[in-house]
Amino acid sequence: MSSRSRRHPPGDSARDGRPPSDEVSAIFDDMLRHARELLAVRSPLDAELIVSEILGSWWGHRIGEGEVEEVIGEALVDHAGRAGTPAALALLTGISYLGTTRQQAKAERAALALMDRGVARPGWADRVGAVAHEECYVSRDVYGDQDSIICTYTYGGEERHALVVLVDRNKAAPAGDGDAPACGMVRDAWVSSQVGKLLDHCRREGRTNPLMRFEQLDPRDTRAVLQRALAFTNETVDPPVNDNFGSYHAFLRARVRALPPGGRTPLPEPYGRDRRAKIAVSFLASDEAEELSDRSAALRCVDRIIDYGCAHDFGRPLRVSPIKCEMFLLDWLPRKVLLSPTEQEAVPHVLAAWVRWAGRQTGLPEEGVRATLDAIWDATTKFAEAYRDPSAFGLERELVDRLLPDGELEALPRRAFALPFLSGKHRLSGRHGSIDLSTLDPADPDDRRVMLEFEHPGATAEHLDAHERLTERLWNGDPPQLWETAQALLDVGYERHEILHKLIDVLDRCGADSAELVKSLRVLRHEAPPE
Repeated sequence: MSSRSRRHPPGDSARDGRPPSDEVSAIFDDMLRHARELLAVRSPLDAELIVSEILGSWWGHRIGEGEVEEVIGEALVDHAGRAGTPAALALLTGISYLGTTRQQAKAERAALALMDRGVARPGWADRVGAVAHEECYVSRDVYGDQDSIICTYTYGGEERHALVVLVDRNKAAPAGDGDAPACGMVRDAWVSSQVGKLLDHCRREGRTNPLMRFEQLDPRDTRAVLQRALAFTNETVDPPVNDNFGSYHAFLRARVRALPPGGRTPLPEPYGRDRRAKIAVSFLASDEAEELSDRSAALRCVDRIIDYGCAHDFGRPLRVSPIKCEMFLLDWLPRKVLLSPTEQEAVPHVLAAWVRWAGRQTGLPEEGVRATLDAIWDATTKFAEAYRDPSAFGLERELVDRLLPDGELEALPRRAFALPFLSGKHRLSGRHGSIDLSTLDPADPDDRRVMLEFEHPGATAEHLDAHERLTERLWNGDPPQLWETAQALLDVGYERHEILHKLIDVLDRCGADSAELVKSLRVLRHEAPPE
């Protein structure tokens, strides 16, 4: 479906089989009119791409807690079954191959019912989905930033075509629930019938361009990688995909399923504390680091570089590239890390030395090292503008350091919310009994308890215990949804103390059930503003 035909996704009134509203029916009728194109094509490939385009018209949208792809897709199947036209049967035939598992089952039943009534089938119906995979390749840059994965297919030896999938490996999902993290995000996909020319171009570029590589892949491993990368894209809110990606999403999903199972995704290498320390020591002892004057600041900076590569680059601390270095300097550091003034000045120089050293360790071509260094120097001025030391906003450095002993800059607002002692009326000063309040360490649980007693004079031990449990969770960001909910309630007009008690109520009610806690916080975030 063309971009001018795309609409906001209809509601889910048809999910339980009830006829949709007139507005929703009009949208589905528009899709069925578009499906008439299926009656004019002869190629199953063309038919699949048209159906994928129709299914992609609502890809990426959400309806409350429901998945639009399921809700609207199944409602469209019901609508097509009621329409009973040849175009509706053609659309159902395509959905029976390209849809989700539930959509496929419903579409197949509806299509069989129309065939029993004598509705004419399109000529390509017997061949749709009857594809066989051939070979898989990857054209990748030497930096490891992105892969163009190429999978070739035929319909019984005819209509050879290639699916090209762009996987951004700078976008790596963190592991969760014991699963391996995604090794990239699918950001684009397209189809080419000029398979020979495409492969010849990639082979030639791999031979002549020192910054590109072209290799053949195991189809089983290709399926595993693409499934995880596509799942990461699907799970990301507003993923940075190409504008036309939705049109290819259903086709891509089906072609990935056509690859053989049994493959494995690469796992990140383990980098424990000792191994990270050895890497840092090796770097600081190298010729590349010899000119770094402040060794203490250099050590702290290189620790951040290594941590970023391990935690946010799929366990690849030695990988360097222009894009990765720009993301580190202009995105991650300004949002995540509290740097001292000497570290702010040193970090571009340490990063440049690291690029030269790590490039030598990994065999990065000299052209790649030079391009990465150029990117660092281009970003250095922008880094000075992007990095905002909290002390520049009137917050005393000593107080900021007390709230951020771990240097986690993004923790500052939630910790200041939990222990609001940075501004005048909340400032920790004077004495509380025999305790000098200005010496209390908010990172120490015992000292936090004293602060809470200071904020809640005369409160019972049980009441203080509840506040202490909440404060500890906010301090640690456990779970992240806790602070997200507090911000949402602040935005609609709730006072801080009201919010604290709402959060305490949720924590007490959910106990150790983390899934229920996240669900309850989601509900609380949408609470109406106070009167």
